Amino acid sequence: MSKNLPSLRAQTALRQLGADLRMARRKRRIPIEDFALRVGVSSRTIIRLEKGDSGVSMGTLAMACLTLGEIDRIDRLIDPATDDTGLLLDRDRLPKRISRGRASPSRLPRPASSGETPGDAGVGF
Repeated sequence: MSKNLPSLRAQTALRQLGADLRMARRKRRIPIEDFALRVGVSSRTIIRLEKGDSGVSMGTLAMACLTLGEIDRIDRLIDPATDDTGLLLDRDRLPKRISRGRASPSRLPRPASSGETPGDAGVGF
């Protein structure tokens, strides 16, 4: 079934994904043979996919999701904007201090002049 996957957690996740794909296909009342034809693979490959076999290609998974009308889920699978670990690592890489000598005076925010409204103060970028 999940060959060459040493992680039980990864195997479990693939089995759940396969079960979810099977449920989505069945809810849409698509027989395995028709689904395989639409995805472009054999019925046996669909059975393997629905069992969570790690040997089934990502391309097959993508085509199965497309056929089910769920391709947007793959688009958002590892979205950098919602990757909490990646965002934390980015934040940790920010400079601790910013030296004044690095910015040219023309790029520094200028103080508010008397002609500006109070709400404009500090808007320099």
